Amino acid sequence: MNTQTNPSPQFYLTAPATCPYLPGQLERKVFTHLVGPRAAEMNDLLTQGGFRRSQNIAYRPACETCRACISVRILADAFEPTRSMRRVLATNGDIVSTIHPAQPSTEQFSLFRRYLDDRHQQGGMSDMSALDYAIMVEDSHVNTRIIEYRRREPGDGIGDKPKGELLAVALTDMMSDGLSMVYSFFETELTKRSLGTFMILDHISRTRALGLPHVYLGYWVKGSAKMGYKTRFQPQEHLTARGWERFDPAAES
Repeated sequence: MNTQTNPSPQFYLTAPATCPYLPGQLERKVFTHLVGPRAAEMNDLLTQGGFRRSQNIAYRPACETCRACISVRILADAFEPTRSMRRVLATNGDIVSTIHPAQPSTEQFSLFRRYLDDRHQQGGMSDMSALDYAIMVEDSHVNTRIIEYRRREPGDGIGDKPKGELLAVALTDMMSDGLSMVYSFFETELTKRSLGTFMILDHISRTRALGLPHVYLGYWVKGSAKMGYKTRFQPQEHLTARGWERFDPAAES
C-alpha cells in the first residue's frame, strides 16, 4: 500500500443532508484528511481559514443557498468577563482543571454518554459506543489534548492526577495562534454551575497564559438558539468574505 501523502491536501464535497441547525435547509461540507507529517501545520492553516476538525478530517460548510455558519474566535488578550461570567468563575472555584494527552477513559465515556442522552438524543452522535468515543479522542495526527475538570478534593491541584469527581471534559487542539475547542461535554444536571461557560473561560485563561491570541469556538449560526451563547464572549472576530473582522453585537440587536 502506498503510504506517501500528497504535498497538497485533496478536498472533497459531501452530498446534501438535512441541516441540524436551521429547519428547511440542506447542508453540504467540503473536507480533507489531516494525516502525515504536515497534519498539525495544515490544521492550523485550515482552522484559521474557517475549517473545523473531527478526528482526522478537516471540514467546513459549503452549502449552496445558505451562509449562516460563521467561524468565531475570541480575542483572548482583550477579553473581559461580564458580571455573570465572574459569578460562574466564583461558583466553580472548587474545580481543578488538568490537561492530559488525548487518551480516553471509562470515566470520560460515562460522562459523555450522560451528556448525549440528555442533550443530543436525536443527534448524529447519539448512538456512539465506547469504541467510537475512543476513536474520536485518539484518531488525531495533530497536537490534541484532553482537559478534565474535577471537583476539588483535599490535595487536588498539587499533583498531576486530581482525585475528585469528573464534571466536564474538553477535547482541545493546541495551535500556533491559540486553542481550538473541538468538542466538550459536561454533567448537565449541574445547571447552576454553567459548566459550558466555565470551560470557555478556562480556555481563554489558558490561551492568555500561553501568550497566544485566539480561542476558536467553531461555528456560530445566526437564528439557531443552540449557538447563541457563542457571541457572549467579547471581543471576538468572525470570518467573513473580507477575512477575520471584529463582531459588533450591537449591530445584530
